[in-house]
Amino acid sequence: MSTVEYPSIDWLAITPLIILLGGMLVTLVVASLTPAWRRGAYAIATAVLAVPAVIVEMVLWNRVGHEGPVSIINDALSIDRFAILVWIAIAVAVALVSLSTAEYLRREDLDGPETYAMYVCAALGGMIMASANDLIVLFLGLETLSIALYVLAASHRRRVESQESGLKYFVLGGFASAFFLNGIARLYGASGTTNITAMGEAFAGGILTGSDDAMLLAGVALLLVGLAFKVAAAPFHFWTPDVYQGAPTPVTSFMASVGKLAAFAAMLRVLVVALGNRADDWRPVIWVLAVASVVIGSVLAVVQSDVKRMLAYSSISHAGFILIGVEAAGHGNADGVASSLLYLVLYGVLVIGSFTIITLVARTGDANTGVGAFRGLGRERPLLALAMTVFVLAQAGMPVTSGFIAKFSVIKAAADSESYAVAIVAMVASVIAAVLYLRIMINMWLADPEAGDESREAVRVPFTAGVVVVLGALFTLFAGVFPGWLIDATRDAVLR
Repeated sequence: MSTVEYPSIDWLAITPLIILLGGMLVTLVVASLTPAWRRGAYAIATAVLAVPAVIVEMVLWNRVGHEGPVSIINDALSIDRFAILVWIAIAVAVALVSLSTAEYLRREDLDGPETYAMYVCAALGGMIMASANDLIVLFLGLETLSIALYVLAASHRRRVESQESGLKYFVLGGFASAFFLNGIARLYGASGTTNITAMGEAFAGGILTGSDDAMLLAGVALLLVGLAFKVAAAPFHFWTPDVYQGAPTPVTSFMASVGKLAAFAAMLRVLVVALGNRADDWRPVIWVLAVASVVIGSVLAVVQSDVKRMLAYSSISHAGFILIGVEAAGHGNADGVASSLLYLVLYGVLVIGSFTIITLVARTGDANTGVGAFRGLGRERPLLALAMTVFVLAQAGMPVTSGFIAKFSVIKAAADSESYAVAIVAMVASVIAAVLYLRIMINMWLADPEAGDESREAVRVPFTAGVVVVLGALFTLFAGVFPGWLIDATRDAVLR
């Protein structure tokens, strides 16, 4: 009788996944067997869980730098510096969002371990997406991330808007997953494999003709539809404003940070590694998506009156900027991948800080998210308003902030690749988008009080949320003034 050959497992390489998964399960079991934990304990436990994960990821970063990248579990996962940097960013985002969620859940009488367990579950799916070396494994990671986000979006049981956002996200996300899976099937038909590295080698081996080439082109198109939906790129962005507005505000920050990180990491790996030799087929599509996203996101953001919808359209514009880096990568420019990764890391911190402040300003009920809710914040909470000013200026791309470094890097990558048109469109869109950030600043610092303002609930800043805001603002300024260390890290993390 032949024996079953099991793949060898590099346990150190998957230790960050084990830490998060094991910690999540232990927390759920202990929480179910004990009385309700003290205020903020669930959030702190989840944030602490991310610390050993980041430490191990840094050990892996050092090991890969000395020994080179490896493929593990029968080539299912690729452990390279690209994946590890995304893992670190996701773990940090989980810690920050968990801390910003603590007071929100207590305020809304929803405190419990379930939300934090969903954060970790979604993070695990995102980490699998970033390191997947097989399209089937990538799809499993995508569904793990997506299902957790569907539940999180609908997790505020007493708000109809939250239930509606979860349902919309679930229905439209199911369609996007179907497109993505159909694309995988067609790429398998054209290459004979679902392994991303092997697929790249197959397409580099010769020119496809006839039905095989048509199968490949259809697969690329369907795959891009699914991924464009996940990154909220126009014209596949229609779910974003409603879902961002209706979902609990901390969940919105999680979707905008971890969701984008994971989806763009998957997109970059598939396009650069599996389809790098067919860049002429997908690069024009990415060019159109990038231009449409920066224009539609910037223009529609300006006319919104709800800050969450403003930042939802703003996230579409930011997705367009990241796509500019992806388009540059299609020209064989290694800085395209590095600039996209840099933008993702910096934007993740920006958006978490921004939505943490919105969570506080929205007050009890999580419904007071209009621009008027920020009126007088500079007088009531000047330090909070100052932090929000830092975040919105960074999103506008002002110098001495991380946002300037992010936008400059992708535009420079586009210019180096001679994609001058998309670079010019992006710069014009940045000027247009600055109007919406200016509106928020005017309401915080200059708007006169209106009738009823004195009777509004006071804006409270709990310790955990304050930590997130302070760390986010300091990182935004530090990375804007001293960006070299992070630029070097993203260049070391280029896909090869």
